[in-house]
Amino acid sequence: MNYWQTITGSDLTREWKGFEARAEALPDDHRAAWEEIKVHLSPYSGFTGRNLMPIVDSALGLLEETAADGQSVHDVLGDDIAGFCAALAGGEGTRSYRDRWREQLNRNVARKLARLGG
Repeated sequence: MNYWQTITGSDLTREWKGFEARAEALPDDHRAAWEEIKVHLSPYSGFTGRNLMPIVDSALGLLEETAADGQSVHDVLGDDIAGFCAALAGGEGTRSYRDRWREQLNRNVARKLARLGG
């Protein structure tokens, strides 16, 4: 990966298109689970999403393997896909971008209030 690809994110776009092409080959129930996994993992993304690429690749690989083995999505992921995604991203309680933004906002407001009050 060169500097230009890193700055523009073209490497991520190319990799993401590869993920989507792989997902198209999945059976319908596995493809539906893939769509849910994408939705539930997105809050754990950094600014560019680069941090999630290995996790997304692993999740898709799991779906591909289980589809090839004839296992159902329910047997592999269970009923809680959101919990599965939280565990993939680092466990329950992992900070999402919303948490980081909320903390930054709270720090900025506290700093402003300290200046006004003191």
